[in-house]
Amino acid sequence: MAVSHHLKDFPRLSQKLLFTFSLAVVFASFYFILSGCCDTGLNDTARHLKQSSQVLRWTELNSKNTSFGNKDLIDVRATPTVSITGEPSVHGVTPNKEWTATRRLPQAIIIGVKKGGTRALLEFLRLHPDIRALGSEPHFFDRNYARGLNWYRSLMPRALEGQVVLEKTPRYFVTSESPARVWSMSPGVKLIVVVRDPVTRAVSDYTQILSKTPRVPGFEALAFRNRTEGEEPRRGETEEARGEIGEVDSHWSPIWIGLYAQHLERWLAWFPRAQIHLVSGEKLISDPAGEVGKVQDFLGLQRIITDKHFYFNKTKGFPCLKKPEGSSQPHCLGRTKGRPHVQIHPQALHSLKLFYRPHNQRFYQMAGQDFGWY
Repeated sequence: MAVSHHLKDFPRLSQKLLFTFSLAVVFASFYFILSGCCDTGLNDTARHLKQSSQVLRWTELNSKNTSFGNKDLIDVRATPTVSITGEPSVHGVTPNKEWTATRRLPQAIIIGVKKGGTRALLEFLRLHPDIRALGSEPHFFDRNYARGLNWYRSLMPRALEGQVVLEKTPRYFVTSESPARVWSMSPGVKLIVVVRDPVTRAVSDYTQILSKTPRVPGFEALAFRNRTEGEEPRRGETEEARGEIGEVDSHWSPIWIGLYAQHLERWLAWFPRAQIHLVSGEKLISDPAGEVGKVQDFLGLQRIITDKHFYFNKTKGFPCLKKPEGSSQPHCLGRTKGRPHVQIHPQALHSLKLFYRPHNQRFYQMAGQDFGWY
């Protein structure tokens, strides 16, 4: 009788066990599902924080720069930010990269020319968030080459991946050793030359010399050598070019620098013409946004610097940058920029134009561009 009683209870016990087992399976399934969701949420949160920290590092890098006067840092207001959604920013920044600022050798150099407008171009380009420019002139390839590339690199501002490191030393253009040295550093470096009417450039150069050395002889006395009786003209020089004022002294630095074809020829022996961008010093004054736009194209950058960044200062006769946010004053170049030139005898100016004419024509042919200097 006892055995029969237990057999009758067995189906009921089996049902209870099956129900308990099924309930355990259901709870276990819910547990793993919920655990997976939480893990995914944590992973998303971690990824969000990591990308947010990248934005913070980018902002901190630029937060010190609050004015145009800072020589080594760009303006944080123009700095692009990294999207935390995985999409590139407006400047092509990829958020999945690790943004660490490092000192690199320059990818672009303004190599000349002195008194052509190189400082103005540098200051204009520093408005671009993807350009990191050294404010001072390092003179590495002409005066400090023995210090080595590590020393040169240490002078450069820290830059993020994708930013262009730029420096300016106008003396490079006329230094015979510079082309080979620059090529040895980087055969692919981009070179920028600001050229200007060589006669106007020479007068500007002399004006600067006079401001530093007031007792220097007059322009005419330095630019011309008196012709000795019976002296034959130099090859390629016409009697008209020599004129009554005397022979042009092409070895005097302000005159020699303006022999652009002679200097460009040395650079073309090492670099292709496509790697050298020529900027018109005259147009840099009359149309700064247009000339700077071409430089941005040459550097492979988005045209961010436009007409809205400039206004013309009638007192200086030179373009200035409109005041940045947080500043009460616009940014113009120093007092030495746009200053009046010394008065030069008209006959001297005429003789210099005749002297430079064949050199300019040769330069136009080499450059593939006519600058219209007479």
